[in-house]
Amino acid sequence: MAVKYETELYPPLKAFFEARGYSVKSEVRHCDLLGYRQNEERPLIVEMKKTFTLELLLQGADRQRLGGSVYLAVERNRTKKGAHNQRFGEIAQICARLGLGLIVVTFYKTKAPFVEVLCEAETGNARKSGLRAKRLRAEFDARSGDHNTGGSTKRKIVTAYRENALKVARQLWMFGESSPVQLKEASGVGKAASILRDNHYGWFERVSRGRYRLTEAGTAALNEYATVVSAWSEQ
Repeated sequence: MAVKYETELYPPLKAFFEARGYSVKSEVRHCDLLGYRQNEERPLIVEMKKTFTLELLLQGADRQRLGGSVYLAVERNRTKKGAHNQRFGEIAQICARLGLGLIVVTFYKTKAPFVEVLCEAETGNARKSGLRAKRLRAEFDARSGDHNTGGSTKRKIVTAYRENALKVARQLWMFGESSPVQLKEASGVGKAASILRDNHYGWFERVSRGRYRLTEAGTAALNEYATVVSAWSEQ
């Protein structure tokens, strides 16, 4: 059974690595899947494509600079006769030489997808990976949950910054008008003042000195991201 979209690979891969003890989130600083185990600094990174490509291999090599364990994941399509689907053994050998892991996901019509690791990734050293790895972990930790789907393209990613802007917007919607100080205290967002001032998404309007209100775009955003906002009350 062939998948239509790359995003279909994400749910079984997320479940697979959560069973291995990882906390997993998607689309973090361009990583399709990012995970961390408790008390471990090294990231787990998975890059996904429907089929194996040179682009996927290059993505994986680039992610190794972050110091973690990097896997490449593709679909094993049992009905497709293409060369890549018939030479996974050779592809696994190439990945192993490069220190990359290789995973194939087989989809069925009547049962759950099967995730198979053809070769394990080498363990990287997060302490030697520098600023990029620190930023990756900071973004992961700052997100309240997994509000994206790995492999998404042309979709707005719910980043930590967007979450903070939504928290400020929610409080501003409740207050009608408010000051940065009040919004900082009510939302718990330390950078509320800069979010209001920069107005990156066009959600806020300054009505007088030290007073802001929500724009129509801000109200629309609260509706657009209602599932994200509602998840906060469930935590």
